[in-house]
Amino acid sequence: MPGIMVESGGGKDLPAKLTGQVVICSIIAAFGGLMFGYDIGISGGVTSMDDFLEKFFPTVYIKKHKAREDNYCKYDNQYLQLFTSSLYLAAILSSFLASFVCKIWGRKPTIQIASVFFLIGAILNAVAQKLGMLIAGRLFLGAGVGFGNQAVPLFISEIAPAKYRGGLNICFQLLITVGILIANVINYFTSKLHPHGWRVSLGGAAVPAIILFIGSLAISETPTSLIERGKNEKGISVLKKIRGVDNVDEEYIEILNAIVLARQVKNPFRNLMNRSNRGQLVCGTILQIFQQFTGINVVMFYAPVLFQTMGFGGDASLLSAVVTDSINVVCTLVAVFGVDKFGRKFLLLEAVLQMLVAQTVMGVTLDMHLKSTNIMPKHSAVLVLVMVCIFVSGFAWSWGPLGWLIPSEIFPLETRSAGFFFAVSMNMFCTFLIAQAFLTMLCHMRSGIFFFFVAWIIVMGLFAIFFLPETKGVPIDEMNERVWKKHWYWRRYFKDSDQKRILEKP
Repeated sequence: MPGIMVESGGGKDLPAKLTGQVVICSIIAAFGGLMFGYDIGISGGVTSMDDFLEKFFPTVYIKKHKAREDNYCKYDNQYLQLFTSSLYLAAILSSFLASFVCKIWGRKPTIQIASVFFLIGAILNAVAQKLGMLIAGRLFLGAGVGFGNQAVPLFISEIAPAKYRGGLNICFQLLITVGILIANVINYFTSKLHPHGWRVSLGGAAVPAIILFIGSLAISETPTSLIERGKNEKGISVLKKIRGVDNVDEEYIEILNAIVLARQVKNPFRNLMNRSNRGQLVCGTILQIFQQFTGINVVMFYAPVLFQTMGFGGDASLLSAVVTDSINVVCTLVAVFGVDKFGRKFLLLEAVLQMLVAQTVMGVTLDMHLKSTNIMPKHSAVLVLVMVCIFVSGFAWSWGPLGWLIPSEIFPLETRSAGFFFAVSMNMFCTFLIAQAFLTMLCHMRSGIFFFFVAWIIVMGLFAIFFLPETKGVPIDEMNERVWKKHWYWRRYFKDSDQKRILEKP
């Protein structure tokens, strides 16, 4: 494979190939995304299965089968929502712990811990007899998601050459979408296995956890993490291995410089509050809010429930979810191959227009054709399904993968783990809010819920235009100099910070 020259921050070129080692390590690590995606897909399908509802949520089961129950309120139950959302509460706490594990022991052990937690959760869910055991399993799954989502994007961003960092990092989101698709295919078949099909679905989460654990034994720790922990010789060796060249001196020096700065910071979380980190912190966290308030998890968590609400039968609703999930996977590939060519902002802004139109049409159609007790006309239900597919495709090549990519690449080393913790925890918190509140919101807001998300999409589009800098092709340790200090708005925080340091000199 011919050598590829990657620009450094100082205007020099860093010699690097896109090696098979980097690709393999990125794919193995990205199985953490497969775990996450499988859970997102499986929970939505399981909560629409009669056998599962009858055992754990009998009041919902009875309400679901009332002849003239309100279409929008069939599944409005806080305990049912807690089954889905409890995972994200655990993920918030575990991602905080994972930020320290990442820094002290490395990215690789953090990924391995994630797989163990997820495996325990899958087993508990598969054999659950009572609601408490079911929730306990969800909490272990949440711990696995928190550790995995904290470590995997950082791992990939640190081993990837700058020119290919975007595409490789989006492998994480790609496998999230693959996990969702696999989960809904499994749900489609296990829904026919009475009375324990739901156990097969929930227990299936053990498979990606086992694959990730076994695969993680073969991957290399990132050079940055090794050198940061004093293992310089091993770090240089791994750097040569993943770059495919012997001349890694310049990149090694860049990593050392970043580590020297990082070691001057005694408290990364406190340092993150400095004005010079304001832009990264705001953009990294607000992207997570925007990602969740596009309304995507309304589709992914509750797609089968949503389609049943529109009048599709049980099998048809699960099959419709499989169709949308297939589109999700295919369109995420657009991001894999396009993000380093078109840039981050282009994909984000194109998707804003696409999602805005889709959500608006969905809201108007439901408002006109789905009342409290009627069955939605078939042509209208099909139109909504088409709009869901258009919406999902836009999200899949933009706010979905880039919501993970951008925060993983914008923080300097001294605050990278802490900063990415804030991003991951905000993502989990917002996902929890949506998962816990959506069915209640659907019951009370009805079709208006789609206009609620339309308003958010408009806001996120304006933010991306004015406040989000482009990070395409910039080496990860050169973001401050080449991105933040040159942005029309965020550069003022660096000027104030630099002036303060000059005044404080004796």
